[in-house]
Amino acid sequence: MHELQDLEVKLKDDLTPEQMLHIIFHYISLIAPEKDLDHILLYMADMGRELILADRCTLWLHDKENNLLWTKVAHGVKALTMPAEAGLAGFALKNNQSIFIEDAYKDARFNPEVDLQTGYRTKSVLVIPIQNQQGENMGVYQAINKMTLAGVFSSQDIDLLTLAASYSGKALEAAILNKEIEQTQKEIIYLMGEIGESRSKETGNHVKRVAEYSKVLALRLGLSPVEAELIKTASPMHDIGKVAIPDSILKKPGKLTDEEFALMQAHTKIGFELLKKSNRQLLKSAAIISHQHHEKWNGTGYPQGLKGEEIHIYGRITAVADVFDALASDRCYKKAWEIDRVINLFKEERGVQFDPQLIDAFMDCLEEILALKEEYAD
Repeated sequence: MHELQDLEVKLKDDLTPEQMLHIIFHYISLIAPEKDLDHILLYMADMGRELILADRCTLWLHDKENNLLWTKVAHGVKALTMPAEAGLAGFALKNNQSIFIEDAYKDARFNPEVDLQTGYRTKSVLVIPIQNQQGENMGVYQAINKMTLAGVFSSQDIDLLTLAASYSGKALEAAILNKEIEQTQKEIIYLMGEIGESRSKETGNHVKRVAEYSKVLALRLGLSPVEAELIKTASPMHDIGKVAIPDSILKKPGKLTDEEFALMQAHTKIGFELLKKSNRQLLKSAAIISHQHHEKWNGTGYPQGLKGEEIHIYGRITAVADVFDALASDRCYKKAWEIDRVINLFKEERGVQFDPQLIDAFMDCLEEILALKEEYAD
């Protein structure tokens, strides 16, 4: 009795044309400026669900390399993958054919595996292929269980979901391309960071550790996950200016003379000049970090002698991460310090060399930082 009452509460009236237009324009306004693929998938799934009054709507994307269908936005369930030929979604993808059935369990093409994993009961199903601009199937829209009194999808639902699929294909293709470009940028930045470090006999793991520490510190300070990820990606470029510093200085085992140290300091300006002309947020952030990661809280750093919050937060974060790893790791000119010795120095330099709030954050997440140090050990 209770189950029947719950079902009746969920049933909805058919949408008016005005309501349909409102849903379409609402989600287009959300999708158009969005760059994150996962967010776009979520918006599209929600749009499809609301537009045809389905209980669940999922966008399955085709992973050609691994021959899988995958989704991160199935309503009420975690990320799922399945063979590209499996179930109704696989059939629609392979045959470029829309599917419209009233009871999934009476159709031999239906794969009940997802229901078994989630405890959900699929009944009515509508599946529409999603194509890219070349007419290739890149995935499918799958709507499950019509939430009206009729309980089955209609020909109008097919038209509406087909319209949504047409728009989705274009938006998804743009988002995937943007994601590939960003990934390529990240790889290039990381490789350039490694080149800068390798010239002074540092390992690639130094830039990995600095990147990981920087992200942890950013999150601890309350920066958003997006900005923390940006700092993590940009920080490997902090010493890219070293590519222009002579080997005789970079690899000198003893103390540098005043003249040599002045030349070494130039790597901050060189790195900034290399990166500052880009319009990409990632490279602009890397330029800031390269320029300011040797500034000090009390104004005695270089190259500009910035003080306190005049130093960009990206530079302040990377400074702590970089100095910690430099002190706690073997270098060509010294052995690694004991962690207690590094901690004592940080306490002494709180409000002197380093932002005091950052040192407090570092102490709060020391256990996590030490775990990362171990994970990315040379």
